[in-house]
Amino acid sequence: MAKITAAITAVGKYVPDYILTNQELETMVDTNDEWITSRTGIKERRILKEEGKGTSFLAIKAAEDLIHKNNIDPKDIDLVIVATATPDMLVASTAVYTATKIGAINAFAYDLQAACSSFLYGMSTASSYIESGRYKKVLLIGADKMSSIIDYTDRATCIIFGDGAGAALFEPNEEGLGFQDEYLRSDGVGREFLKIDAGGSILPTSEETLKNNQHYVHQEGRTVFKFAVSNMADVSEKILERNNLTKETVNWLVPHQANKRIIEATANRIGLAEEKVMMNISKYGNTTSATLPLLLADYEKELKKGDNLIFAAFGGGFTWGSIYLKWAYTK
Repeated sequence: MAKITAAITAVGKYVPDYILTNQELETMVDTNDEWITSRTGIKERRILKEEGKGTSFLAIKAAEDLIHKNNIDPKDIDLVIVATATPDMLVASTAVYTATKIGAINAFAYDLQAACSSFLYGMSTASSYIESGRYKKVLLIGADKMSSIIDYTDRATCIIFGDGAGAALFEPNEEGLGFQDEYLRSDGVGREFLKIDAGGSILPTSEETLKNNQHYVHQEGRTVFKFAVSNMADVSEKILERNNLTKETVNWLVPHQANKRIIEATANRIGLAEEKVMMNISKYGNTTSATLPLLLADYEKELKKGDNLIFAAFGGGFTWGSIYLKWAYTK
């Protein structure tokens, strides 16, 4: 009997219609297009403007795109995981609501939070469920409404983040395709460098925290950049070494879209040419949990069955890692 591996068999995406350009940001904070582009590679990002719509709206849209494109019956889905750093609300799971709204009435569901590494960690989780043999269809969605936690008077963060969602369906494979290896890491030293101070159990919401703008993302950019550059490159290199892969046998690097310079540093470390590096940061900015599945959706038609993909991400906390996956289909 062939070993069961977990393969991605379908992808979907959703980004809001509203485009926040660098030129518009110039009217909001002391910055300019050349400064943003040269330091981040970002030209524009999508923002969910409609009142009363949160991360679940993005997740549902991405899931529906996947379901409709691939003629999937949502009743066949066993599990829905929403990887997110911006859940609709505390306590009540965004994934549970998402599963209900897409008609996945036979699935159980929960949220997974590891900052910008959430989708990467979710890939490990989804693959483990499939490889266990207990479940046949696991829907993993990466979704974040980052605009809900960004201070648009803080030029250090408002230029970086955007809203969006991407989805991937994991199913059993007996051809040796799909999930191959992972190297996932974390270090609590990063807790102070990328965070939201208030709203959690340590510092609950109060009149004072609201006055002090403590409910927005705070980032010490230089420290985070330094850790991200070294760690994303390190884990990608380790995955290649562990699996006897070379720059010739790797078909694609699928890197978290935080900063173009971090992406380029990771690609350079493993010797990959620019044409083998997935990148859409100029269009969407950093969509946190959504960056990896949005890349898969945008590049889906270029992917071929058997392609070797190296995923890499780095997130607040700190969390980071790399995953090696063999692509399972050709569109």
